[in-house]
Amino acid sequence: MNQLRQIHANTLRNGTDFTKFLINKLLEFPDFVYAHKLFDFIPHRTVFLYNKFIQAYSIHGPYNQCLYLYTQMCLGRCTPNEYSYTFLFAACASLSAPHQGKMLHSRFLKSGFVYDVFALTSLIDMYAKLGLLGLARQLFNEMGIKDVPTWNSLVAGYARSGNMEAASELFAAMPARNVVSWTAMISGYSQNGRYRNALALFLEMEKMRDVKPNAVTVASVLPACANLGALGVGQRIEEYAKAEGYLKNIFVCNGILELYARCGSIDRAKRMFDEIGRKRNLCSWNTLIMGLAVHGKCSEALDYFNQMQREGVAPDDITFVGTLLACTHGGMVQKGREFFRCMEQKFHIMPKLEHYGCMVDLLGRAGLLQEAYNLIESMPWKPDSVIWGTLLGACSFHGNVEMAEKAAESLFELEPWNPGNYVILSNIYANAGRWDGVAKVRKLMKGSRIMKTAGHSFIEEGGQVHQFIVEDKSHPKSDEIYSVLGEVSTRMKLNITDDLDFMFEE
Repeated sequence: MNQLRQIHANTLRNGTDFTKFLINKLLEFPDFVYAHKLFDFIPHRTVFLYNKFIQAYSIHGPYNQCLYLYTQMCLGRCTPNEYSYTFLFAACASLSAPHQGKMLHSRFLKSGFVYDVFALTSLIDMYAKLGLLGLARQLFNEMGIKDVPTWNSLVAGYARSGNMEAASELFAAMPARNVVSWTAMISGYSQNGRYRNALALFLEMEKMRDVKPNAVTVASVLPACANLGALGVGQRIEEYAKAEGYLKNIFVCNGILELYARCGSIDRAKRMFDEIGRKRNLCSWNTLIMGLAVHGKCSEALDYFNQMQREGVAPDDITFVGTLLACTHGGMVQKGREFFRCMEQKFHIMPKLEHYGCMVDLLGRAGLLQEAYNLIESMPWKPDSVIWGTLLGACSFHGNVEMAEKAAESLFELEPWNPGNYVILSNIYANAGRWDGVAKVRKLMKGSRIMKTAGHSFIEEGGQVHQFIVEDKSHPKSDEIYSVLGEVSTRMKLNITDDLDFMFEE
């Protein structure tokens, strides 16, 4: 920066003009104030300089400055070119400004640059990010020449909106793919809760010779490993991230932290948290607090909550989900009540459904079912199936038939297709010796043609996660698996027989 100031001083002394060079360098920092002072002294501003400013603002913000500069260009009779529109469309996407975007699209059509692939890709990307996927797809279909970024913009748009089927269809049709293409799909699957798809696609990507995962890819797949409990694969990805220098990226670090916290490797999670050091953000604190709470380290979770405040990090609504979970798993009813009250009173955070759900769980586990029911009735929103399901589970544990019937009645209205609610209520009746109730529930299930769904399990083996259902034969190696199970079963029977013979001999 000092060198640029010296160059500027020399140009003023010597009468040489390095204004364009200086502005270009200043916008790389960016130092908008200094750059604008130089820009204001230029009598005839070129489209090149306007574009440099619009580009810088489209990256760093404030994005509305891009539209202000565009207006200045038009008033100053400086005609925007294809690069101007490319950066302006990006700014409209960041501003979430569909009206301005459509206006610019109209001006763009009149400009004669409608065959520029970069500007058209930026336009498609704008519509995709604004959620106007119909317009984005129409433009995509009308384009004669499409490059990889064009395909990526639409794939990412569908993935962002949750339409993974359309994204997958486009991804499969791509004539060429790069790391952004793969990352858009992996991120889309992960963000939409389709963790098995995300991990499977990442493992497929690893086999490709012409593309390798970047920091964003790694940050996108780690939550999938965490949610699937694929600790082995996650550790291998961590080693790859270390080797590539991706641990400088806070999103990658938080992904590794979440992996260990969710999988119960608490010591490793805390080690990762310490390694992040000053870079850690609110997400880092929330992930560790949540992991400690879920795995029974309740007092420790609350200690980190206190440490977080001492370090000047303000909690958010997710932080309080973690603290309330800590109270729930630690049986700290009074402490939970205090946290629930201070959310709004001290931190000005309105409790959400998740917080009410935690409180219902806390009170329900403690046997305070009436208090839990009263809390549900006092909620400012209509309780969802999770809230009523939590109460029904507590009634099952404490054998409260009357309260269970109230919870089940609401659940049957909210999700009549869910067999689990019928089964839990039936079990509550059976444990209470209420066989008339059991018969009534079975009749309801039969009348509504509700079948109990089969349970399934996930097993990580050979770097992949496999799903198994009772008597399932859909796995490609099911014959080999059943053969091994048969052999194990035979050996167990032989061992039992040998044990019995030995006992009788004695």
